[in-house]
Amino acid sequence: MKIITRIMAATVLFIFLAATASAQGLPRAKNPEEVGFSSERLNRIDTVLKADIEKGKIPGAVALVVRKGKIAYFKSFGMRNKEKSLPMEKDSIFRVFSMTKSVVAVSSAILLEEGKILLSDPVPKYIPSFKDIQVGEIKKDETGKEVVTMVKPLNVMTIQDLLRHTSGLSYWFYPPPAIQSMYLQAGMNKLDELTNAEVCEKLAKLPLVAHPGTRYQYSMSYDVIGRVVEVISGMPLDKFFEERIYKPLKMKDSGFQVKEKDVDRLVYLDPKWVLYTDPTDPKRKFLSGGGGTISTAMDYARFAQMLLNGGQLEGKRLLGPRTVAFMTSDHLGPMGNRDDAFYVPGRGYGEGFDFYVRVDAGHAYFLGNVGEFYKGGAAGTIFWVDPKEELVAVFMVSAPDYREDYRFLMKSLIYQAILK
Repeated sequence: MKIITRIMAATVLFIFLAATASAQGLPRAKNPEEVGFSSERLNRIDTVLKADIEKGKIPGAVALVVRKGKIAYFKSFGMRNKEKSLPMEKDSIFRVFSMTKSVVAVSSAILLEEGKILLSDPVPKYIPSFKDIQVGEIKKDETGKEVVTMVKPLNVMTIQDLLRHTSGLSYWFYPPPAIQSMYLQAGMNKLDELTNAEVCEKLAKLPLVAHPGTRYQYSMSYDVIGRVVEVISGMPLDKFFEERIYKPLKMKDSGFQVKEKDVDRLVYLDPKWVLYTDPTDPKRKFLSGGGGTISTAMDYARFAQMLLNGGQLEGKRLLGPRTVAFMTSDHLGPMGNRDDAFYVPGRGYGEGFDFYVRVDAGHAYFLGNVGEFYKGGAAGTIFWVDPKEELVAVFMVSAPDYREDYRFLMKSLIYQAILK
């Protein structure tokens, strides 16, 4: 009888611990070697990050590596707020900026699977003001000054154009200067007090920098597709994220707004930085699909693991595996894999639904495999998924000046530690 009681108690304890582990995040490997890593090599991450924190290069960071569905490495370093002497924690909250686009991409794919949207749909079908949008062709007058002439687009802007950044839209911080100045005059760098609908109405009055479907240009396309999600679903973008993605994936610390009780968990970002956002501001109306959300390393790892699993996590299916494969494949072809500074995916990469997809084994600046895909945020955050290695990695840092350096560095440090 005592033996049976002990077995029952052990079983209950196991179920409790399993449930607790699931609530806290993803399963953990006994050690990195269990999932093919070298502990010694993986700990080079510690050496590098601690040295950079000591030198004052970055205040702190969080790194999380998952392989074969199990956490191999999860550590925090340094401070999340040096002014308040608050240490970095594994559950510190970061502004993830353009990693928001990946959540919008999944939202769009959900609607695609439900038959509510087609990639060939013209954008004006959902946002009527876009039917009159024009292309700004730039020529120089006799004094050398740029002159913008408005012309009718050769092609209609489609949903696919938005998803792969071939819409012809731009950002206020990208050239050409003549159109950039028009974006600034329209206040496209100060949108917090506008709704998503109002932002799109304003954007529709500005010139495109290219004819839709003809050129990759990183842009406000995902703010527009975020509005399309609202129109189709009848829900504000934050509610759609919450109901269709965050709740099923148990991403409890993700959203557009930091809860009042969690304000001290938010990682410091210099308010003088040109792209600074304040997710604690209750008056902010703009739910930017291009870069407005916050998250934690674990929350985002769960999102990435869902993609690696072909659209499901822990029995909750958001997408079918063929949809995930489609949206994380290259949609640019010859328009992509460029070396110029304005090609955001970078050399060796194409573009899916704003996932940067590796198409070249040796052209990139860092280790990786053809078929892996990633996305980063302007303040330094990054995640990537490598199906070949069954790998998910998330690196969170608030250091805009070094974002490219750490993307290259962290990828190489993680891949060099894989031995099996």
